[in-house]
Amino acid sequence: MRFMVSLEDILSAHERVKGVAHDTLVLTSRTIDRMVGARVFFKCENFQRTGAFKFRGAYNALHQMTPEERELGVITHSSGNHAQALALAASLLDIKCTVVMPENSARVKIEATRGYGARVVLCKPTLEARESTTNEIIARTGSLLIHPYDNERIIAGAGTAALELIEKVSDLDVVVCPVGGGGLLSGTAIATKGLSPDTRVIAVEPKNADDAYLGYKSGTWVPSVNPQTIADGLRTSLGKINYPIILEKVDDIVTVSEAEIIEAMRLLWERMKIVVEPSGAVPLAGLLSHKDLFAGERVGVILSGGNIDLTDFFDQLHTRVQS
Repeated sequence: MRFMVSLEDILSAHERVKGVAHDTLVLTSRTIDRMVGARVFFKCENFQRTGAFKFRGAYNALHQMTPEERELGVITHSSGNHAQALALAASLLDIKCTVVMPENSARVKIEATRGYGARVVLCKPTLEARESTTNEIIARTGSLLIHPYDNERIIAGAGTAALELIEKVSDLDVVVCPVGGGGLLSGTAIATKGLSPDTRVIAVEPKNADDAYLGYKSGTWVPSVNPQTIADGLRTSLGKINYPIILEKVDDIVTVSEAEIIEAMRLLWERMKIVVEPSGAVPLAGLLSHKDLFAGERVGVILSGGNIDLTDFFDQLHTRVQS
């Protein structure tokens, strides 16, 4: 099957983001190796600019815009990592950026998006409100929509994380990453199969948001309907560009429970001393709950991000100190 994104697109994207996006660390943990029964290599995109892999795709997409397109500015609707990534990329390239965010978004994410230079427009916390507000602004200003995952240039940029992982760590038996909208997974699959055809690609998804799992197993696209998962970055439906890539190039999708996600996040915090958000901890949860798939193997894991709102945690500390 011929796809809209190729390995060559990812290699070109890597040249664009080189020196701008961080070539993030690959870390290991002997404790986690023992627990999983495998040799595990973590590609730490929680250390990426804006705290997630999303900056790779955002910068790659905006860098390729024509001068005329840049003059129009860009827009997206997002409550999380894509909002911050697009805001920073636009600021670096001197492009006007508008981000439509639900009014119930975490205050820390709203302020971070503004801090990176974007104009934030708040809307009601529904998908309909997000889309209608975005479309109204596009009609009025001509701004160009940069979708967070259903976009060829976003996918190619996301794939550069796996490219760097494979360049750093040879002879991987499998690469594991989370799946939500599928931008990271499809980019990871293209990069991995292009550079190391015998390496398997396995995605992990919350059981409470298992539309990708169901769509992969059935061969029919399944929408995400009101998912209730702590992994807020994985609540979206698979993109229409991403889905056929995933069907063709991904070897399996497995699911994990909410308790398993929380325990994986706690393990990364306590044993590796790194802050990883719930969505980013999902792949490790998959390794721990499906050990038979990885026993004795060399496993690359993409930790997708580390953005988590710690306001309540620190408020509780302040309350405890004051009492």
